[in-house]
Amino acid sequence: MSEGRIRADVWVDPMDPWSWVASRWLLEVEQVRAVDLRFHVMSVALVNAGRDIPEQYRDAPEAYLERMSRSWGPVRVAAAAVAHAGEKVLGDLYTAMGTRIHVKGESDLDTVVADALDEVGLPRELAAAAVSDEHDELVAASTRAAMDAVGLQIGTPIVRLAGAAFFGPVISKAPRGEDAGTLFDALVTLGGYAHLSEVKRARISEPDFS
Repeated sequence: MSEGRIRADVWVDPMDPWSWVASRWLLEVEQVRAVDLRFHVMSVALVNAGRDIPEQYRDAPEAYLERMSRSWGPVRVAAAAVAHAGEKVLGDLYTAMGTRIHVKGESDLDTVVADALDEVGLPRELAAAAVSDEHDELVAASTRAAMDAVGLQIGTPIVRLAGAAFFGPVISKAPRGEDAGTLFDALVTLGGYAHLSEVKRARISEPDFS
């Protein structure tokens, strides 16, 4: 990392909408601040394993369980891509998957994965990882690294800015331009105070992918 640049890490699961918005914010930050952004794979299904079903799914728990099960396919393919070519490929592959899942609303995950691999020039054979546990330990290790950084009773997104890790920011719409930089500056400042553990308010809106 170049001297004077700030390292930013984000852990992502292709199916998680909140991580998608946070990652779009960090990509915007790259344009206005001296930041080295690095993507890491994680599994929301692992983060939520053993926890109560979220309140919004209490009336339809099967829908929640199906979503957690389906999330394994894309995250396993992301892990296979990392094993094949290193973490440097993850940002582009995640963007290719996430654009299809979150922005375009595509629901056929087999097609999402295959088309995303094609878009970034990775072997289509990596799609077979969606139904294999070959790279599950990589997923688990990276997810543990994220949770170790912020504590176990957290959710997504998880980011680390200048060495300080956060659960969040949970933002419904990614700020652009200097607004993105201002939010980044504020979080770096907050993270620099070693005794700060939590700042929170009720969720005020759903994810906006525009």
